[in-house]
Amino acid sequence: MLKLCGFASSNYYNKVKVVLLEKGVPFEEELVMVSQDAAVLERSPMGKVPFLDLGGGRTISESQVILEYLEDAYPQPPLYPGDPWAKARCRELITHMELHLELVTRRLYRQAFYGGEVSEAIKDATKADLAKGVPAFMRLAKFSPWVAGAEFSAADCVAAMHLPLVSIATKVIYGADAFGEHAERVWTYLKMASERPSISKVNDDRKAFVAARKKSS
Repeated sequence: MLKLCGFASSNYYNKVKVVLLEKGVPFEEELVMVSQDAAVLERSPMGKVPFLDLGGGRTISESQVILEYLEDAYPQPPLYPGDPWAKARCRELITHMELHLELVTRRLYRQAFYGGEVSEAIKDATKADLAKGVPAFMRLAKFSPWVAGAEFSAADCVAAMHLPLVSIATKVIYGADAFGEHAERVWTYLKMASERPSISKVNDDRKAFVAARKKSS
C-alpha cells in the first residue's frame, strides 16, 4: 500500500492527500518531519516532505511530481483535462499558485503563524511580488465554479490548500488581504471547496494534528 509521508499541517502534504482521496487510492500516512537524517535522505533526496513511498525501496518526492505520478498511475477519475492545451493551462495555474503566490507569501509565515519576526525589507519585497502575482492569478483563474473551469481538477486540490494561507498571512502582516478587491470571490470559492468531502477531511485532520501538537508541547 502507498504511504504518504510527511505531516498533516503541511499544505503541500495536504494537496497530495486530497488527490489520493479524490482518486480513491488506498494509502497509509506516515509521520515524517523535514530532516537531514540519513534515513530520511534515502527516501527524499532533499529531506523534504511530502514524499510518496511506493514500497520496495521506491519513493517519489516533490508534491507536484507526486500529483503527476498519481494521474498517470490512477487515471480514474481524471483530475486533469484530456485536451492537451487545457491540461497545460491547469498545470500553468498550479505552477503560478505555487511560485508566485504561496512560495512568495511563505516568506511571511515565520511572523504570521509561528511567533517569529520578518524584516521590513522582506515584507516590502513580498508585498511588491504579490502586487504582480495576485492580478496574474486572477487573470488565470476561472471560478466557474472551480478554479480552472467547470470541472473539479488538480488545481482545486492545490488552491484549497494554498490560497487560505496567502490570504490569512497577508492579513496578519499587512492588515489587508493580498487578494484585495477579489478577496470575497476567492473566499466564496474556498467555502465551496471546503464542503467537498476530500477537502473537508483533510482540513479536519490538519486541525486535529495542530491541536495535538500544541497539547503535547
